[in-house]
Amino acid sequence: MTEPAQALQEIREDIDHAARIARRKGADVTLIAISKTKSAEEIEPLLEAGHRVFGENRVQEAQAKWPELKARHPGVELHLVGQLQSNKADDAVALFDAIHSLDRSSLVQALAKAFGKAGRTVPCFVQVNIGDEDQKGGCAIADLPALIAEAREAGIPVAGLMCVPPLDVEPSPYFALLAKLAAENGLEGLSMGMSSDFESAVKVGATHVRVGTALFGARG
Repeated sequence: MTEPAQALQEIREDIDHAARIARRKGADVTLIAISKTKSAEEIEPLLEAGHRVFGENRVQEAQAKWPELKARHPGVELHLVGQLQSNKADDAVALFDAIHSLDRSSLVQALAKAFGKAGRTVPCFVQVNIGDEDQKGGCAIADLPALIAEAREAGIPVAGLMCVPPLDVEPSPYFALLAKLAAENGLEGLSMGMSSDFESAVKVGATHVRVGTALFGARG
């Protein structure tokens, strides 16, 4: 078994274990392999191992490698997990199968137009600035109900909420807050948890975890 394939199996086992503790099923948690900065050659072993759900941070980087990979490996589901500029909405809708960074009114309008032009819609997670951090993207908690309502009004399928908790603090309270906000707004999807804390996220109800370093190793 190759190194990435071994890591993949171990992470799936960790997800299953965390889910059991929370009386959930590991199969209900989608593992998004974050392949940003990784070449097609580095991604191939995970595809060969049968994994099909991947995440990228930048539209341009994804355009350079994923069309060919998708052609070789049918069934790939590609998620945009990084910030999205409104002028890249058309490109994002053409390539990605889910967007995790809907965080402002202007992007709602840009995505609605892109959906209309492309003749397809893409499920979107609303990114919440869960720690109220100036340097991070995401909708302020106070503005969340209005943004969700605007997105729904514009015909955007809102799949759930996404967050990145502050660094170097216990993440579980932030995950619990995101779960509470999702429930209050009638949303089931929870995109939360990364390499260092995905097990905590699963225990609190994550439906999607975004794991890169634990699969591919530290980025150079």
